[in-house]
Amino acid sequence: MEKTSQKPRVVILGAGFGGLTAARAMADTAHVTVVDRHNFQTFLPLLYQVSTAGLAADHVAHPIRGALRKTGVQFRMGSPISVDHKNKTIKLDSSEVLAFDQLIVALGSVTADFSIPGVAEYALGMKSVSEALAIRAEVMRRFEDLCRFEDDTSFSISVVGGGPTGVEMAGAFAELVRGPLKNDQAHAAAHIRINLIEAGPRILPMFSEKLSARAKKDLEKLGVNVLLNTAVAELKPRSIIVKDGNEIASEVTIWAAGVKGEPAGGLLNLPLVSTRIDVDQNLQVKNYPGIFAIGDISGFVGKDGRFLPMVAPVAMQQGRFIAKQIKRLADGKALEAFKYIDKGSMATIGRHKAVVEVKNFRMSGIPAWYAWLWLHLFYLVGGRNKIGTMADWTWNYLTFDRGNRHIMDSQ
Repeated sequence: MEKTSQKPRVVILGAGFGGLTAARAMADTAHVTVVDRHNFQTFLPLLYQVSTAGLAADHVAHPIRGALRKTGVQFRMGSPISVDHKNKTIKLDSSEVLAFDQLIVALGSVTADFSIPGVAEYALGMKSVSEALAIRAEVMRRFEDLCRFEDDTSFSISVVGGGPTGVEMAGAFAELVRGPLKNDQAHAAAHIRINLIEAGPRILPMFSEKLSARAKKDLEKLGVNVLLNTAVAELKPRSIIVKDGNEIASEVTIWAAGVKGEPAGGLLNLPLVSTRIDVDQNLQVKNYPGIFAIGDISGFVGKDGRFLPMVAPVAMQQGRFIAKQIKRLADGKALEAFKYIDKGSMATIGRHKAVVEVKNFRMSGIPAWYAWLWLHLFYLVGGRNKIGTMADWTWNYLTFDRGNRHIMDSQ
């Protein structure tokens, strides 16, 4: 490619962690347009706190235009419906056609049901604000039923998946029941059961065995029934059938067992590997020069021969990397290979209970909990959201209460 002073036209599909990071990083070196079906970005790592009444919903959402203010980056609300690879244009469902020199696909992921019967019909996912509000409303509605019955009727909440999302969700529900709901109506709260169901031999498998065991012990102290080596075979309206044939009562089932690449990626006529877009080591889509895929939808394979995890740090590192690569293309230079730097993992179980692992460094308990709080607050987008989240957390911590116990779904 010859050197040119003209800025390339870049279209970014998706305004998640990867898309927004890339857009802001290349704002001065390219004409950038971000496309997303929503006009806000959702801070997914704290979405479970909306589900468990720990945070107000608007504290985990930030307007995309606000995030891009004074950058010169354009925004279009819509979804891609087709790509003209020959003419380098993309058509949106708003009928607008955008021309591009480079296209970055950062569409994220959706809940994966692994073809298990009943998941789509009876499980509640955890990938959007509306889903989080639906979980909160369903749990609070069942709690109100128990308050009305005033008998020995029990209510079971089951979280399927022992990764960080499932562990954090189960722990947060346990604290909701032991604190605010118990104070609201002790008899009803005493009849709520919480299950964490994991198909593997331990929860948090990405952590060391010692930290996994610590997390399991902390959850059990909170009253969570942790079921290991328990693979789900089928979901029914009020129960879960496991592969050994046993049945677990579950009035509300929350699916945190995994995610897959956003299916909208298939509309772009790009090569897929599993549910992700097939890319080279430089994140460029195989056989499609000028088109890149980053974040959850990117099928980038790490040194261990496996896909990189679908987590925010991966998307953000790839967003910054791709901005530099597009600048290199504009300068007539060759693309470089992406190298992911694993900065570790963390998960919180509840008040003063968390685990952190960075290479050989491991931490748990109160220091890990404060580290978790600080890091999530640091990456939260928007000053208003940071202040609101701090206010909610402070109130929850000092009063052992959660003021967001509203039933605010559409029912």
